[in-house]
Amino acid sequence: RNYRSSLPAIFTIGPRIDDEDSLLRYAKLISKEKHYHHVNELVQGIIEGETRVLVASMTMEEVFKGTKEFKKEVFDKVQLELNQFGLLIYDANVKQLMDVPGHEYFSYLGQNTQQKAQNQAKIDVAETKMKEADVAEANAKLQTKKADWARQAQLAKVEVTKAVAIRSGELQREVERMNAMTQTEKLRADFLSKASVQYETKVQEANWDIYKKQKVAEAMLYQKEKEAEAQRATASAALYSCQQTTDGEFYKKKKEAEGLVALAEAQEAYLHTLLNALG
Repeated sequence: RNYRSSLPAIFTIGPRIDDEDSLLRYAKLISKEKHYHHVNELVQGIIEGETRVLVASMTMEEVFKGTKEFKKEVFDKVQLELNQFGLLIYDANVKQLMDVPGHEYFSYLGQNTQQKAQNQAKIDVAETKMKEADVAEANAKLQTKKADWARQAQLAKVEVTKAVAIRSGELQREVERMNAMTQTEKLRADFLSKASVQYETKVQEANWDIYKKQKVAEAMLYQKEKEAEAQRATASAALYSCQQTTDGEFYKKKKEAEGLVALAEAQEAYLHTLLNALG
């Protein structure tokens, strides 16, 4: 479907006087165009062309719903094209989009939007009432829950009281058991203390007997050692006397042997002398 509509707009356009390059472009434009209406047609063609190109890329709903954005896009596109001619949009006023007679699309779209708004309002009212009903139901449920919670809290309180009584009895029994264990440990400690004293006494008595026997044994050992030492002294004296006698005999025999050796050597020397004399 094709829809036709008009874009009522008033643009105040003129040369950019604060830029030398833009003034030069505008002068070139004026010098090429002999009549003013040719420039007017050129600018109008730019506005209409950019508007058509922009509208062609959008749906009619987007054009209608996004009027402010649509106007801004038109201004930006037109200004971009006018820059090449050194022109500037000093002011622009675009009125609400209007239908061409016989093509009342925007009127229909507006009515449709208004109807949707009314329907949405009705839906919001219905949802509000529904929410109020839900709140009432939720309150009733909450009261029921509160009563149930109160009952559970009372039961929990009774259970706690019972548990406290049971725990108290258990603790009392534990205290009595600990007291009995303490008394038993005390009696055991007393018995062990007496037994330890008796044991120490017996050990000391046994040690004294062992000490006396040890001293007797040491005395006997000392006597035996003295006797052994006397025997060793006697044996050593006899051995010394025997050794002295043996040493004397050995010395005598040694001297005799030395005399014989000296005699033999003298005889050997004499024989050598005779042999040498005899040739």
